[in-house]
Amino acid sequence: MLAGVLAGLAGLATSYATAMVLTIRESPVVAVAELVIRLAPGAVAERAITILGTADKPALVVGILVLLLACFAWAGSMARGSWWRPVLVWVVLAGIGLGAVMAQRNAGVVDALPVLVGLMTWVAVHSALVDALRRQQRRPDLESHERRVFLMVAGAISVASVAIAVAGRFVGAGRRHVEVSRRLLRIPGVTRRTAPAATSLGVAGIAPWQTPNEDFYQIDTAIALPTIEPDDWSLRIHGMVDRELVLGYSELVARQVTESWITLSCVSNEVGGGLVGNARWSGVRLADLLAEAGVGAGADCVLQTSHDGWTCATPLEVLTDDRDAMLAVAMNGRPLPIEHGFPVRTIVPGLYGYVSATKWVVDLEVSTFAESMGYWTDKGWSALGPVKIASRIDVPRSGDDVEAGEVTFGGVAWHQHTGIEAVEVQVDGGAWERAELGEVPSVDTWVQWAVTLDVPEGDHEVRVRAIGLDGETQSSVRRAPDPDGATGLHTIEISAG
Repeated sequence: MLAGVLAGLAGLATSYATAMVLTIRESPVVAVAELVIRLAPGAVAERAITILGTADKPALVVGILVLLLACFAWAGSMARGSWWRPVLVWVVLAGIGLGAVMAQRNAGVVDALPVLVGLMTWVAVHSALVDALRRQQRRPDLESHERRVFLMVAGAISVASVAIAVAGRFVGAGRRHVEVSRRLLRIPGVTRRTAPAATSLGVAGIAPWQTPNEDFYQIDTAIALPTIEPDDWSLRIHGMVDRELVLGYSELVARQVTESWITLSCVSNEVGGGLVGNARWSGVRLADLLAEAGVGAGADCVLQTSHDGWTCATPLEVLTDDRDAMLAVAMNGRPLPIEHGFPVRTIVPGLYGYVSATKWVVDLEVSTFAESMGYWTDKGWSALGPVKIASRIDVPRSGDDVEAGEVTFGGVAWHQHTGIEAVEVQVDGGAWERAELGEVPSVDTWVQWAVTLDVPEGDHEVRVRAIGLDGETQSSVRRAPDPDGATGLHTIEISAG
């Protein structure tokens, strides 16, 4: 069993190193994990996000590695019976890895090399270790010496496996230089602006109106983030168009750059949750690009595809109206962080990200909803995904103890591309009290709110609701995010003394 585990780890190390050296994003383990994500039912995926949050993908990878270790030990134990049984296990595992790798978008023959290298390592190392054990069994008089030899060989394999994996990571990272390219990039027309002073109400504890890049929520299906040099990136616009467009990065940023404050929110966000943020996005308007391509009659959506194969279908009308739907190249005045889609991603105000916000976007196919279905809609989520009006209490936090008397409550509210007319707060089911709102530059951003109320001693329940510029009042009916976004009023409990 130990021989099987050591051989298995050595194979993983060499396959990973091969993937890094060849600058292949998907090592076999990563490819299997991403295939599991693609095939998982929508309810299972949503449950994982709810329970584990951003730890869902690391937990999946750890689970796969634990399962592999069990398979490695099993393969080792089978060597007692015959030589071909463990080989069959290695071949089956390699076949699963190869299938997952080749299922990735644009996979080619080169992508199969890490799997083949890992398989050869498994068979060769396992065979060598088993031979050493059998020699020990045939020469009982040399048992102590053979055991020492086996342990030395096993230790050397363990050290070599770690060294190979680390070296592969170092060589692969050295060949990419993507992060260096991003830091040195200067994009014409992109400016660095801080949030307008009037957007902040100055209440400690409220989420800042402008979300720093490092604090912006991150939800995607990628296990290994795509790392793309700007010079290697291109976008194809095709399908139901008069003329196909293919744009390189330099061609894109040479066009007119639009800059807008836009709030993004995730459809998986629970009532009162933190999967929402506001930033200044810079990019090229999609309406202009689609007009240049010439949209054909009958088209009603655009199927977006990421470099890692993730897809979403976005209503055509929201990409061609007056909102600043864009191919974004910068976030808060700097080139996009890799984890937020560098070098190019899509931003569409007013829609949840699962039907609009494609990171590392490389393909836009003008199509119809009858013919196109994205990753999440294929799992039963709504096809359109308009953002629902929502509000949140940031201060005080639920469970806080406060002094009786005047208590300041504050938080944020959003209804992208509609706007917020008012925010109201209720204590213990009493009257709804209007809050003060911060100023905003457009209806596409969230708004800070604050109100000071007299709170007597005792335990209290506090609720908040928002009213949109269209007159819609936030629903009090509690519904889960599936299939088109959560509803309900954020409620906290505090104790005043």
